[in-house]
Amino acid sequence: MSPIELLDPNKKGPEAEGLETRLRQLVIGQDDAVSKIVEAYQGFQTGMSPAGRPVGNFLFLGPTGSGKTRVVEATAEALLKDPGGVVKIDCAEYQHSHEIAKLIGSPPGYLGHRETHALLSQEALNRHHTEELKLSFVLFDEIEKASDSLWNLLLGILDKGTLTLGDNRRVDFSQCMIFMTSNLGAAEMSDLAAPRLGFHVACSGDGASKTKLNGKITTTGIAAARRRFTPEFINRLDHIVVFRSLGAPELRRIIDIELEIVQQRIGAAAQGNPYSIHVTASAKEFLLSEGTDVRYGARPLKRAIERLLMHPLSNLMASRQIRRGDHIRVSHPQDAPSLLFSRETQAEQAWGVASKAA
Repeated sequence: MSPIELLDPNKKGPEAEGLETRLRQLVIGQDDAVSKIVEAYQGFQTGMSPAGRPVGNFLFLGPTGSGKTRVVEATAEALLKDPGGVVKIDCAEYQHSHEIAKLIGSPPGYLGHRETHALLSQEALNRHHTEELKLSFVLFDEIEKASDSLWNLLLGILDKGTLTLGDNRRVDFSQCMIFMTSNLGAAEMSDLAAPRLGFHVACSGDGASKTKLNGKITTTGIAAARRRFTPEFINRLDHIVVFRSLGAPELRRIIDIELEIVQQRIGAAAQGNPYSIHVTASAKEFLLSEGTDVRYGARPLKRAIERLLMHPLSNLMASRQIRRGDHIRVSHPQDAPSLLFSRETQAEQAWGVASKAA
Protein backbone atom coordinates (compact mmCIF):
# COMPACT_ATOMS: atom_id res chain seq x y z
CA MET A 1 0.00 0.00 0.00
CA SER A 2 1.38 3.41 -0.99
CA PRO A 3 1.88 5.91 1.84
CA ILE A 4 -0.86 8.47 2.41
CA GLU A 5 0.20 12.08 1.98
CA LEU A 6 -1.65 14.56 4.13
CA LEU A 7 -2.62 17.78 2.33
CA ASP A 8 -2.97 21.28 3.74
CA PRO A 9 -6.22 22.83 2.47
CA ASN A 10 -5.40 26.13 4.20
CA LYS A 11 -2.23 26.77 2.21
CA LYS A 12 -2.62 29.49 -0.41
CA GLY A 13 -1.01 29.89 -3.79
CA PRO A 14 1.78 32.44 -4.29
CA GLU A 15 -0.53 34.99 -5.98
CA ALA A 16 -3.07 34.86 -3.16
CA GLU A 17 -0.33 35.00 -0.53
CA GLY A 18 1.14 38.04 -2.25
CA LEU A 19 -2.27 39.74 -2.28
CA GLU A 20 -2.84 38.98 1.40
CA THR A 21 0.58 40.35 2.38
CA ARG A 22 0.03 43.54 0.42
CA LEU A 23 -3.49 44.09 1.76
CA ARG A 24 -2.34 43.68 5.34
CA GLN A 25 0.19 46.43 4.65
CA LEU A 26 -2.44 48.75 3.18
CA VAL A 27 -5.42 47.93 5.41
CA ILE A 28 -5.20 48.09 9.20
CA GLY A 29 -7.51 46.35 11.66
CA GLN A 30 -9.85 44.61 9.19
CA ASP A 31 -8.34 41.14 8.82
CA ASP A 32 -11.71 39.47 8.23
CA ALA A 33 -12.35 41.54 5.11
CA VAL A 34 -8.84 40.84 3.82
CA SER A 35 -9.27 37.09 4.32
CA LYS A 36 -12.59 37.01 2.47
CA ILE A 37 -11.20 38.95 -0.50
CA VAL A 38 -8.13 36.72 -0.70
CA GLU A 39 -10.39 33.66 -0.57
CA ALA A 40 -12.46 34.92 -3.50
CA TYR A 41 -9.36 35.84 -5.47
CA GLN A 42 -7.89 32.38 -4.92
CA GLY A 43 -11.06 30.86 -6.35
CA PHE A 44 -10.83 33.16 -9.38
CA GLN A 45 -7.17 32.26 -9.95
CA THR A 46 -7.89 28.54 -9.94
CA GLY A 47 -11.06 28.79 -12.03
CA MET A 48 -13.18 27.58 -9.11
CA SER A 49 -15.42 30.65 -8.84
CA PRO A 50 -19.16 29.91 -9.26
CA ALA A 51 -20.09 29.77 -12.92
CA GLY A 52 -22.41 32.49 -14.21
CA ARG A 53 -22.01 34.70 -11.13
CA PRO A 54 -19.61 37.42 -10.03
CA VAL A 55 -16.32 36.30 -8.50
CA GLY A 56 -17.56 37.54 -5.13
CA ASN A 57 -20.50 39.49 -3.73
CA PHE A 58 -19.48 41.37 -0.58
CA LEU A 59 -21.51 43.47 1.84
CA PHE A 60 -19.35 45.61 4.13
CA LEU A 61 -21.03 46.95 7.27
CA GLY A 62 -19.60 49.22 9.90
CA PRO A 63 -19.10 52.75 11.20
CA THR A 64 -17.90 55.54 8.94
CA GLY A 65 -14.13 55.84 8.74
CA SER A 66 -13.51 52.18 9.54
CA GLY A 67 -12.03 51.46 6.11
CA LYS A 68 -14.82 49.91 4.01
CA THR A 69 -14.06 51.87 0.86
CA ARG A 70 -10.34 51.79 1.62
CA VAL A 71 -10.32 47.98 1.46
CA VAL A 72 -11.78 48.05 -2.06
CA GLU A 73 -9.30 50.67 -3.23
CA ALA A 74 -6.44 48.77 -1.62
CA THR A 75 -7.48 45.59 -3.46
CA ALA A 76 -7.37 47.46 -6.78
CA GLU A 77 -4.02 48.98 -5.82
CA ALA A 78 -2.56 45.59 -4.90
CA LEU A 79 -3.79 43.78 -8.02
CA LEU A 80 -4.00 46.51 -10.68
CA LYS A 81 -1.40 48.95 -9.31
CA ASP A 82 -4.15 51.56 -9.40
CA PRO A 83 -6.29 52.46 -6.36
CA GLY A 84 -8.60 54.29 -8.77
CA GLY A 85 -9.29 51.13 -10.74
CA VAL A 86 -12.73 50.75 -9.16
CA VAL A 87 -16.11 51.48 -10.77
CA LYS A 88 -17.79 53.46 -7.98
CA ILE A 89 -21.55 53.95 -7.76
CA ASP A 90 -22.75 56.36 -5.07
CA CYS A 91 -26.22 55.01 -4.35
CA ALA A 92 -27.25 58.33 -2.79
CA GLU A 93 -27.34 59.65 -6.37
CA TYR A 94 -29.83 56.97 -7.43
CA GLN A 95 -32.69 57.39 -4.99
CA HIS A 96 -35.22 57.97 -7.79
CA SER A 97 -36.16 55.49 -10.50
CA HIS A 98 -35.50 57.80 -13.47
CA GLU A 99 -31.86 58.24 -12.39
CA ILE A 100 -31.14 54.61 -13.29
CA ALA A 101 -30.72 55.76 -16.91
CA LYS A 102 -27.31 57.10 -15.87
CA LEU A 103 -26.25 53.53 -15.04
CA ILE A 104 -27.72 51.58 -17.95
CA GLY A 105 -28.38 54.29 -20.57
CA SER A 106 -31.69 55.40 -22.05
CA PRO A 107 -33.63 53.04 -24.35
CA PRO A 108 -33.70 53.83 -28.09
CA GLY A 109 -36.34 56.44 -28.94
CA TYR A 110 -35.99 58.34 -25.67
CA LEU A 111 -34.78 61.93 -25.69
CA GLY A 112 -31.02 62.03 -25.18
CA HIS A 113 -30.54 58.33 -25.98
CA ARG A 114 -27.32 58.86 -27.93
CA GLU A 115 -25.92 61.31 -25.38
CA THR A 116 -26.41 58.97 -22.43
CA HIS A 117 -23.37 56.78 -21.72
CA ALA A 118 -24.03 53.89 -19.36
CA LEU A 119 -21.77 53.87 -16.31
CA LEU A 120 -22.06 50.10 -16.04
CA SER A 121 -21.14 49.28 -19.62
CA GLN A 122 -18.75 46.46 -20.53
CA GLU A 123 -16.19 49.08 -21.56
CA ALA A 124 -16.36 50.65 -18.10
CA LEU A 125 -15.82 47.28 -16.42
CA ASN A 126 -12.91 46.33 -18.67
CA ARG A 127 -11.20 49.73 -18.61
CA HIS A 128 -8.79 48.82 -15.86
CA HIS A 129 -7.95 45.29 -17.02
CA THR A 130 -4.27 44.53 -17.47
CA GLU A 131 -2.44 41.94 -19.54
CA GLU A 132 -1.87 39.91 -16.39
CA LEU A 133 -5.31 40.25 -14.78
CA LYS A 134 -8.79 40.46 -16.29
CA LEU A 135 -10.71 41.28 -13.13
CA SER A 136 -12.99 44.25 -12.38
CA PHE A 137 -14.02 45.86 -9.09
CA VAL A 138 -17.43 47.51 -8.70
CA LEU A 139 -18.40 49.39 -5.55
CA PHE A 140 -21.99 50.33 -4.62
CA ASP A 141 -21.51 52.82 -1.81
CA GLU A 142 -24.24 53.33 0.84
CA ILE A 143 -26.38 50.63 -0.71
CA GLU A 144 -29.27 51.22 1.70
CA LYS A 145 -30.01 54.51 -0.12
CA ALA A 146 -30.63 52.87 -3.49
CA SER A 147 -34.01 53.15 -5.21
CA ASP A 148 -36.16 50.10 -5.90
CA SER A 149 -35.12 50.24 -9.57
CA LEU A 150 -31.46 49.99 -8.62
CA TRP A 151 -32.27 47.16 -6.24
CA ASN A 152 -33.90 45.19 -9.07
CA LEU A 153 -30.86 45.71 -11.29
CA LEU A 154 -28.53 44.72 -8.49
CA LEU A 155 -30.39 41.51 -7.70
CA GLY A 156 -29.91 40.38 -11.29
CA ILE A 157 -26.23 41.26 -11.26
CA LEU A 158 -25.58 39.41 -7.99
CA ASP A 159 -27.47 36.31 -9.07
CA LYS A 160 -26.86 35.89 -12.81
CA GLY A 161 -23.79 38.05 -13.27
CA THR A 162 -25.39 39.93 -16.18
CA LEU A 163 -27.03 43.29 -16.83
CA THR A 164 -29.06 44.42 -19.84
CA LEU A 165 -28.45 48.01 -20.84
CA GLY A 166 -31.03 50.40 -22.27
CA ASP A 167 -30.00 49.54 -25.85
CA ASN A 168 -30.28 45.79 -25.11
CA ARG A 169 -26.52 45.19 -24.91
CA ARG A 170 -25.58 42.71 -22.22
CA VAL A 171 -22.87 43.32 -19.66
CA ASP A 172 -20.97 40.37 -18.19
CA PHE A 173 -20.10 40.63 -14.49
CA SER A 174 -18.62 37.13 -14.19
CA GLN A 175 -15.13 38.60 -13.91
CA CYS A 176 -16.08 41.14 -11.26
CA MET A 177 -15.89 41.47 -7.53
CA ILE A 178 -19.01 43.32 -6.36
CA PHE A 179 -18.66 45.35 -3.15
CA MET A 180 -21.51 47.06 -1.31
CA THR A 181 -21.08 49.25 1.75
CA SER A 182 -23.54 50.38 4.39
CA ASN A 183 -23.48 52.17 7.73
CA LEU A 184 -26.50 50.23 9.00
CA GLY A 185 -26.11 49.31 12.67
CA ALA A 186 -23.06 51.57 13.04
CA ALA A 187 -24.42 53.39 16.10
CA GLU A 188 -25.22 50.14 17.93
CA MET A 189 -21.82 48.68 17.04
CA SER A 190 -20.01 51.80 18.25
CA ASP A 191 -21.91 51.66 21.55
CA LEU A 192 -20.76 48.09 22.08
CA ALA A 193 -17.15 48.92 21.30
CA ALA A 194 -17.07 52.27 23.13
CA PRO A 195 -15.50 50.97 26.37
CA ARG A 196 -12.36 49.95 24.50
CA LEU A 197 -12.07 52.87 22.09
CA GLY A 198 -10.46 56.24 22.32
CA PHE A 199 -6.93 57.52 21.91
CA HIS A 200 -6.05 57.44 25.58
CA VAL A 201 -7.77 54.12 26.28
CA ALA A 202 -5.84 51.02 25.36
CA CYS A 203 -7.60 47.83 24.40
CA SER A 204 -8.01 45.89 27.55
CA GLY A 205 -9.14 42.45 28.49
CA ASP A 206 -7.94 39.03 27.48
CA GLY A 207 -8.28 37.38 24.09
CA ALA A 208 -11.49 35.60 25.05
CA SER A 209 -13.25 38.81 26.04
CA LYS A 210 -12.18 40.54 22.82
CA THR A 211 -13.43 37.60 20.78
CA LYS A 212 -16.75 37.75 22.60
CA LEU A 213 -17.03 41.48 21.97
CA ASN A 214 -16.21 41.05 18.28
CA GLY A 215 -18.87 38.36 18.08
CA LYS A 216 -21.47 40.73 19.56
CA ILE A 217 -20.49 43.48 17.12
CA THR A 218 -20.78 41.12 14.16
CA THR A 219 -24.15 39.83 15.33
CA THR A 220 -25.42 43.39 15.78
CA GLY A 221 -24.31 44.44 12.30
CA ILE A 222 -25.79 41.41 10.55
CA ALA A 223 -29.07 41.80 12.47
CA ALA A 224 -29.33 45.42 11.29
CA ALA A 225 -28.74 44.29 7.70
CA ARG A 226 -31.40 41.60 7.92
CA ARG A 227 -33.92 44.13 9.20
CA ARG A 228 -33.26 46.47 6.28
CA PHE A 229 -32.52 44.17 3.34
CA THR A 230 -34.81 41.57 1.79
CA PRO A 231 -34.11 37.84 2.03
CA GLU A 232 -33.61 37.82 -1.78
CA PHE A 233 -30.73 40.25 -1.39
CA ILE A 234 -29.16 38.54 1.64
CA ASN A 235 -29.26 35.16 -0.11
CA ARG A 236 -27.26 36.51 -3.05
CA LEU A 237 -24.35 37.63 -0.88
CA ASP A 238 -21.23 35.52 -0.56
CA HIS A 239 -19.81 37.37 2.42
CA ILE A 240 -21.13 39.85 4.98
CA VAL A 241 -18.20 41.49 6.71
CA VAL A 242 -18.66 43.69 9.77
CA PHE A 243 -15.89 46.27 10.17
CA ARG A 244 -14.70 47.13 13.65
CA SER A 245 -14.28 50.69 14.88
CA LEU A 246 -10.64 51.67 14.90
CA GLY A 247 -8.95 52.10 18.27
CA ALA A 248 -5.65 53.71 19.27
CA PRO A 249 -3.40 50.76 18.24
CA GLU A 250 -4.87 50.70 14.72
CA LEU A 251 -4.68 54.48 14.32
CA ARG A 252 -1.01 54.45 15.35
CA ARG A 253 -0.30 52.04 12.50
CA ILE A 254 -2.46 54.03 10.10
CA ILE A 255 -0.57 57.25 10.76
CA ASP A 256 2.66 55.60 9.56
CA ILE A 257 0.93 54.65 6.31
CA GLU A 258 -0.48 58.14 5.89
CA LEU A 259 2.94 59.71 6.49
CA GLU A 260 4.42 57.49 3.77
CA ILE A 261 1.73 58.86 1.44
CA VAL A 262 2.69 62.38 2.53
CA GLN A 263 6.30 61.74 1.48
CA GLN A 264 5.09 60.46 -1.90
CA ARG A 265 3.00 63.61 -2.35
CA ILE A 266 6.02 65.72 -1.50
CA GLY A 267 8.07 63.92 -4.13
CA ALA A 268 5.39 64.50 -6.75
CA ALA A 269 4.80 68.15 -5.82
CA ALA A 270 8.45 69.19 -5.45
CA GLN A 271 8.94 69.12 -9.24
CA GLY A 272 12.53 67.95 -9.29
CA ASN A 273 13.38 69.64 -5.99
CA PRO A 274 12.68 66.82 -3.52
CA TYR A 275 13.12 67.06 0.20
CA SER A 276 12.42 64.61 3.00
CA ILE A 277 10.65 64.93 6.29
CA HIS A 278 11.07 63.19 9.60
CA VAL A 279 8.03 63.26 11.87
CA THR A 280 9.08 62.63 15.45
CA ALA A 281 7.20 60.48 17.92
CA SER A 282 5.95 63.58 19.73
CA ALA A 283 4.57 64.99 16.48
CA LYS A 284 2.81 61.73 15.71
CA GLU A 285 1.23 61.73 19.15
CA PHE A 286 0.04 65.29 18.62
CA LEU A 287 -1.48 64.40 15.23
CA LEU A 288 -3.20 61.41 16.79
CA SER A 289 -4.61 63.45 19.65
CA GLU A 290 -5.89 66.10 17.24
CA GLY A 291 -7.25 63.60 14.74
CA THR A 292 -8.88 60.94 16.89
CA ASP A 293 -12.65 60.68 17.10
CA VAL A 294 -14.15 57.30 17.95
CA ARG A 295 -17.29 58.13 15.98
CA TYR A 296 -15.56 58.86 12.68
CA GLY A 297 -12.62 56.47 12.57
CA ALA A 298 -9.57 57.35 10.47
CA ARG A 299 -11.05 60.29 8.55
CA PRO A 300 -10.42 62.95 11.24
CA LEU A 301 -6.80 61.75 11.35
CA LYS A 302 -6.40 62.43 7.63
CA ARG A 303 -7.91 65.89 8.06
CA ALA A 304 -5.55 66.60 10.96
CA ILE A 305 -2.56 65.65 8.80
CA GLU A 306 -3.78 67.98 6.05
CA ARG A 307 -4.40 70.88 8.43
CA LEU A 308 -1.41 70.56 10.73
CA LEU A 309 1.26 69.08 8.45
CA MET A 310 0.48 69.50 4.75
CA HIS A 311 -0.73 73.11 4.84
CA PRO A 312 2.35 74.36 6.77
CA LEU A 313 4.64 72.40 4.42
CA SER A 314 2.89 74.03 1.48
CA ASN A 315 3.56 77.46 2.99
CA LEU A 316 7.21 76.60 3.58
CA MET A 317 7.60 75.49 -0.04
CA ALA A 318 5.84 78.56 -1.44
CA SER A 319 7.98 80.92 0.66
CA ARG A 320 11.12 78.98 -0.36
CA GLN A 321 12.13 78.21 3.19
CA ILE A 322 12.53 74.61 2.03
CA ARG A 323 15.18 73.90 -0.61
CA ARG A 324 16.32 70.95 -2.67
CA GLY A 325 17.72 68.14 -0.59
CA ASP A 326 16.59 69.56 2.74
CA HIS A 327 15.74 67.21 5.56
CA ILE A 328 12.86 68.71 7.53
CA ARG A 329 12.29 67.69 11.12
CA VAL A 330 8.72 67.92 12.39
CA SER A 331 8.33 67.84 16.15
CA HIS A 332 5.89 68.96 18.81
CA PRO A 333 6.99 70.80 21.96
CA GLN A 334 4.95 69.92 25.01
CA ASP A 335 1.66 71.87 25.26
CA ALA A 336 2.34 73.72 21.99
CA PRO A 337 -0.76 74.42 19.83
CA SER A 338 0.96 73.41 16.58
CA LEU A 339 3.86 71.45 15.12
CA LEU A 340 7.42 72.77 14.99
CA PHE A 341 9.29 72.63 11.65
CA SER A 342 13.07 72.83 11.46
CA ARG A 343 15.83 72.10 8.95
CA GLU A 344 18.24 69.50 10.26
CA THR A 345 20.82 69.90 7.45
CA GLN A 346 21.47 73.01 5.36
CA ALA A 347 20.83 72.30 1.66
CA GLU A 348 22.61 73.70 -1.37
CA GLN A 349 21.30 76.99 -2.68
CA ALA A 350 20.81 75.50 -6.15
CA TRP A 351 17.07 76.01 -6.11
CA GLY A 352 17.32 79.74 -5.43
CA VAL A 353 20.19 80.26 -7.89
CA ALA A 354 18.36 78.43 -10.65
CA SER A 355 15.23 80.47 -10.02
CA LYS A 356 17.15 83.76 -10.28
CA ALA A 357 18.82 82.62 -13.49
CA ALA A 358 15.42 81.80 -14.96
